[in-house]
Amino acid sequence: MENPIIKVAIIEDRREIREGLAMLITYTDGFECTGKYGSMEEALASIRHKLPDVVLSDIGLPGMDGIEGIRILKEKYPHLTILMLSVYDDNERIFDALCAGACGYLLKKTPPAKLIESLRDAISGGAPMSPEVARKVITLFRDFRPPEKVNYDLTPHEIRLLKLLVEGHSYKTAAAELRVTVNTISFHLKNIYEKLQVHSKSEAVAKALQNRLIN
Repeated sequence: MENPIIKVAIIEDRREIREGLAMLITYTDGFECTGKYGSMEEALASIRHKLPDVVLSDIGLPGMDGIEGIRILKEKYPHLTILMLSVYDDNERIFDALCAGACGYLLKKTPPAKLIESLRDAISGGAPMSPEVARKVITLFRDFRPPEKVNYDLTPHEIRLLKLLVEGHSYKTAAAELRVTVNTISFHLKNIYEKLQVHSKSEAVAKALQNRLIN
């Protein structure tokens, strides 16, 4: 049985890089380039017409940057795999991208063969990273010491709901688990967002994990 074609969309503002990546993907067996976008706004408007398996996205984009864009993409398409491809290797961007929902982070100097291998790895559930990035991530998490006790005044019910979100539940399945309506879930989530000072489910999950709000 043949392996399914891996569908890839590219979000990159520099035309020569975008076209080069598209050509690499198009002419690699087992891959198909389903879209190439010069901005995150263009991708958000069009990607639904031919949803890929994996998005290869730059960070430094005109208009909306890649990190804010992947938060929105993950909110709209939770199962979409997103891999960052950037010239930036600073701790803040790496950490923000991973917290926003990226599965991995590659530098643009990554050789073509390694890039293709990383796309396969990402689709298989891996977390591909350039060696320099992996070292920074290890250091980041080794040095990261969140406060021992920060609860943001969440109620026990709100903490239960947050735990379900971290486990991957949608509004609908969380409502079924807690035996309440979807409207009730939306009401509680609005309160959770306000208390945590976040604007999306992915941000709430990231903050819950960073601050150890759930067991």
